Amino acid sequence: MKTIVRTCTSAFLAAMALVSCQKQQLSPEEQFVNDLMQKMTLAEKIGQTNLLPAPTNIFTGISEQSQDMFNQIREGKVGSILNIKGADAIREYQRIAVEESRLGIPILFGLDVIHGYQTEFPIPLAVSCAWDTVGVKLSAQIAAREASTDGIAWTYSPMVDICRDARWGRIAEGNGEDPWLSGLLGAAYVKGWQGDDLSDPQTLMACLKHYALYGAAESGRDYNTTDMSENRMFNEYLLPYQMCVEAGVGSVMTSFNDINGTPATANKWLQDDLLRKQWKFDGFVVTDYGAIREMKAHGLGDDDVVTERALNATVDMDMCSELYITQLEKLLAEKRITEKQIDDACRRVLQAKYRLGLFDDPYRYNDGERGKTELFKAENREAARQITASTFVLLKNDTIAAHYPLLPLPKRGRIALIGPMANNQSQLRGCWSVPSDHTQYSTIFEVMKQRLEGKAEVRYAEGCHYSYDPVLEQRFLWTEAPSPRSHKELLDEALATARWADVVVAILGEAKEMTGEAASMCNIEMQASQHDLLEALVKTGKPVVLLLANGRPMVLKWEQENIPAILDVWFPGSEAGDAICDVLFGDKAPQGHLTTTFPQHVGQVPIYYNHKNTGRPIGENDYGKFTSGYLDVTNAPLYPFGYGLTYTTFKMSDIRLSSSTLTANSSLTASVTLTNTGKREGTTIVQLYTRDLAASVTRPVQELKGFKHVTLQPGESQEVSFEVNAEMLKFYNAQLQYVCEPGDFDLMIGLDCRDVKHAAFALK
Repeated sequence: MKTIVRTCTSAFLAAMALVSCQKQQLSPEEQFVNDLMQKMTLAEKIGQTNLLPAPTNIFTGISEQSQDMFNQIREGKVGSILNIKGADAIREYQRIAVEESRLGIPILFGLDVIHGYQTEFPIPLAVSCAWDTVGVKLSAQIAAREASTDGIAWTYSPMVDICRDARWGRIAEGNGEDPWLSGLLGAAYVKGWQGDDLSDPQTLMACLKHYALYGAAESGRDYNTTDMSENRMFNEYLLPYQMCVEAGVGSVMTSFNDINGTPATANKWLQDDLLRKQWKFDGFVVTDYGAIREMKAHGLGDDDVVTERALNATVDMDMCSELYITQLEKLLAEKRITEKQIDDACRRVLQAKYRLGLFDDPYRYNDGERGKTELFKAENREAARQITASTFVLLKNDTIAAHYPLLPLPKRGRIALIGPMANNQSQLRGCWSVPSDHTQYSTIFEVMKQRLEGKAEVRYAEGCHYSYDPVLEQRFLWTEAPSPRSHKELLDEALATARWADVVVAILGEAKEMTGEAASMCNIEMQASQHDLLEALVKTGKPVVLLLANGRPMVLKWEQENIPAILDVWFPGSEAGDAICDVLFGDKAPQGHLTTTFPQHVGQVPIYYNHKNTGRPIGENDYGKFTSGYLDVTNAPLYPFGYGLTYTTFKMSDIRLSSSTLTANSSLTASVTLTNTGKREGTTIVQLYTRDLAASVTRPVQELKGFKHVTLQPGESQEVSFEVNAEMLKFYNAQLQYVCEPGDFDLMIGLDCRDVKHAAFALK
């Protein structure tokens, strides 16, 4: 018996030694989280998966806000909170979590810091038109430094949903229609938000959204169904999400739509097989606002069923539906889920908090003292001003008197500034301007008067309502009151101001709530009230500059035919006044290029440059019976992807190839000579496209593969070269294998996708 005891004791000690050895091999993060979870009750673990909106005046969804949150925090039922800002307010919530809950686990605070905090940058769609990963990263770094002083540690950005239908309001929040460019910019946002170390208190954890395919909602209607083949999914929509995961994004948000008949929030293939196993994502997955509960409306079942489906899909955090907190214990008792599934979700949330440094210092993001000098400081505003000016896209600039283009305007004479946004602090912020304080911002009218003092005289007129329909106008303005003046009174004042002036600058387009979430539009033309104002201004005979404020591609066929100069300034943010004046008066030249296609008519949407050909193709401006076109409108866009003018002109040579053949292990160089043929310095974006002419599956007529910014003095020439290799030619075949196939290719280089030079090469 003694021998047996000794043997058992030795085995036990050996086992303990092995456990100790294994324990020592754990990372500090794993060891900390494991130790903490051993102390947690089941209810406390489930509490970490519960994300609630604070009872504040910030609303980003329709779920009810909890009025008893302090007690819920004390009971360990809240892991994260969104929609609250301010270092003092957040500190009090955090104090209760740390000092009054049983285990003192800190809260993770999130907010939609989409395109700035107090210093506001242009909307993401606008920023994408600069094609500038450095600028994107800087804008996110500045916003992170500001928001992190105020208690925020998590932002719901970047959004990289590919959208080809301008009716969808959330196109404003993305990076356009090209998957590779959107992925480049999305990865830059991730690097800007998160930096090199998430525990740095001047960074935020990013959240990739909306995973996946949300921008392909049918009819351009928000929250609508999405349906596509797996081949299309992999070749045209999934790449930007994957690129953000590879950039190290800390969290991922599910989308509202279904995929292959299963809502994303219940889609195990999407969240587990693809995201975690194939792409190796190691952060946590959070739902969008109320998405678990909303799966009942999709037809998946009652509260218990949709909760079970979400957890089985490896969704870790429930945003605002409170179904994890009310259903998971019951589901576990019924053996419909396992405790390991709950543990896995809790562990991933705790790991994020560990990586953010919240366990070391729960108040590290509540630096009110740093906020006094960081928020809206001059350095941040100057960076925003420079970035903002780079996003403007010059759509048209006709030559007028004395054989000079209308833009830039001279700083002399009499200028009529007309439009309801011209003297408004709020509207030019655009959608998702949740955290900003617009009362600090100067209007365009205020800046223009100051900049032109002693040089030119400026008068302002409101001009029109946003819409003739008062119900529709209130939807556009949401929380703001429309002008109390009549349509006739506004128009009469505008025309009198225009007749006084030498030139008219009209800023029109969309109110900020006309794009963004829950802001889909069937009519993407200028509203009739604004169109009528523009038409009346043109009839005065004065030259008219249209500053287009918008968050989506608009139908501007009449404007293109009748307005001599059109500058798309999008929703430019806090530095709108200075940035617009910089470009309008020529201190800077426009250099943005479109990342979305502008249609001639809404009936053309969805319209996008990288479409596939049909068996009966037709030229963009042609018509032919029994070909793929319209009877009443050509297939051509009004403005193509990549399009953008500036205050000079360029000429491009034919393409020179270093070789006409390419192998899997070699590359070739494609070069052009670009010359500035105008009278001013100018910057443009030279773009590289390819087309696979014979593949095993149908391929797009063009795909963006590279771009370079080039700045030239008048008369200066520069060789611009691109390296082309087989990796750039890969795609997913019918078996979803990522391959490049030998064959013939068309290589294109141009200043937009339509105006290109061609060269042929073969992959051997």
